[in-house]
Amino acid sequence: MSAAVAKKKSITVRLKKGTIACNPKQRATVCGLGLKRREQVVTLENTPSVRGMIKKVLHLVEVVSETR
Repeated sequence: MSAAVAKKKSITVRLKKGTIACNPKQRATVCGLGLKRREQVVTLENTPSVRGMIKKVLHLVEVVSETR
């Protein structure tokens, strides 16, 4: 394994609010991030598409950590 593959950028997010009162697009975005229930934490690859998804539901999620 090369050093570039081993040092992938990642971002960890937590679902801090439930999706019961959200519209279907926001609910689908949260599901696309891999979050299913409140307080669940998931680590994702730090890409522009993931960042855009987080930006759409920033009022529901919290960025816990970010590695560069």
